[in-house]
Amino acid sequence: MGLFSNKASQAPAVPETDPETAYKNTYVPDVDHENNGGIVEYDELHIPCPPHTTEKKLMTKIDFHVVPFLCILYLLAFLDRVNIGNAKSFGLVADLKLTGVQYNTALTMFFIPYIIFEIPSNVLLKKFSPKIWLSGCMFMFGVVGICQGLVQNYSGLLATRFFLGFFESGMFPGCFYLIGMWYKRTESQRRYSFFFSSTTLAGAFGGLLASAIGKMDHMHGLRGWRWIFILEGVLTCVVSLIFFFFIPSFPEDAQWLSAEEREYVKARLRADQGQSAAERTITVRDVGRVFKDYKVIVGGFMYFGMIVVAYGYAFFSPGIISTYGYSPVSTQLHSVPPWACAFGFAMVIAFCSDFTKHRYIFTIIPIGVAIAGLIILLTVHTKPHLEYAALFLVAMGAYSAMPVIVCWFQMNLGGHHRRSVGTAWQVGFGNIGGIIATYAFISTDAPEYKMGYGICLGFLCLAAISCTVYEIACWSANRQRDRSPTNLGLSDYEKTELGDMSPDYRYMI
Repeated sequence: MGLFSNKASQAPAVPETDPETAYKNTYVPDVDHENNGGIVEYDELHIPCPPHTTEKKLMTKIDFHVVPFLCILYLLAFLDRVNIGNAKSFGLVADLKLTGVQYNTALTMFFIPYIIFEIPSNVLLKKFSPKIWLSGCMFMFGVVGICQGLVQNYSGLLATRFFLGFFESGMFPGCFYLIGMWYKRTESQRRYSFFFSSTTLAGAFGGLLASAIGKMDHMHGLRGWRWIFILEGVLTCVVSLIFFFFIPSFPEDAQWLSAEEREYVKARLRADQGQSAAERTITVRDVGRVFKDYKVIVGGFMYFGMIVVAYGYAFFSPGIISTYGYSPVSTQLHSVPPWACAFGFAMVIAFCSDFTKHRYIFTIIPIGVAIAGLIILLTVHTKPHLEYAALFLVAMGAYSAMPVIVCWFQMNLGGHHRRSVGTAWQVGFGNIGGIIATYAFISTDAPEYKMGYGICLGFLCLAAISCTVYEIACWSANRQRDRSPTNLGLSDYEKTELGDMSPDYRYMI
């Protein structure tokens, strides 16, 4: 049994319309009734499985070919992105003679190309295939990570942070987009959360790794912070070369599936999400049509509010923990438990969300947990143990709500074009919040950091309000479509072009 597998039903009567998505299931492949004891297995959308396998076995096979590789890829990307916070604890600021907000500006430099190239990167991902695009970008940001460990001044640090953002711009939206082209909406959240939680594993792994690498201080004449960048960059480059052969492609191109299996995967996605139009190139007009839907704009604000908190924690938590009186090595070790708890809480939220087939409440609950942590940090300044416990709440809440928000929004976008553009927009616009986060925690505000905690609290409220608006918009659209005639004479091609704007489509709430 696979970790993410769903149970399948046996040979139900095939209804004309699926109750969740209201898509007509027209795909009926040739079925060999001599196999499987004469029983044809159907999934919950009533799509018959290929006779030589079952839905559970096939989804387990897909899980092992898709999820682990993307998780490791993004773990290393996030590690190379935020390890500057670990490096700061080992003397980066003093060695490069950074003053004022120069460290914060270096953090900001990452987000400029990262935001600009989100949408173009997803278009290029589709053009060049995931294994070429993702592994190529991964190798290049590994090289930049190595260069980051060799810089001699502030200008060099700015340059390497810029190119790191440039080559990492396609990782997150590309991986999320790719996962979304393999799984139904009701089974996607735990895969997304498992993937997204690689960021929490990166934080935990980064803290452990930094505590060990930091002991190499002055080895071969290099400071410990340089070794952090160099060794983690080398690791990324090596893994990228191996992953060129293992990063999954889209279902229609997966050679590790048989022809029957590929057709089945595509059919279940068509029944759940509508036609994808994967074969047609994305045009400028496609991009423009996506932004005519106000729900897409709201989706960007949902993620925008969470990013400020997430990056604020990722970049500055080692510095915040150091104000509690720990040594540099002990600071790195104390940074690990909040990340580990965030991973566990994120998976609990994800499984509950998929089990109930609901998203909204599982964004609000984690946001509430993070708000509680920030209120403690804003009001308590003389009890280090309580403040440290509050950091657990912030990490758990922020990194549990974010994957639900992105999954909810992306899986409500029908078709390759709307999903590709919409996902890149949400992540690209949302990451503007990363720029705000880099200036939220200024060294002169230590150790209380009231401004930083207050900014994070405000943006969490923005995220909660945006999620509420999006939930109401989806509910309203579903209700309106339930009351309106769906037989408008639209051809399959026209419905494909409309994606989730088709009158047959129903949004997940």
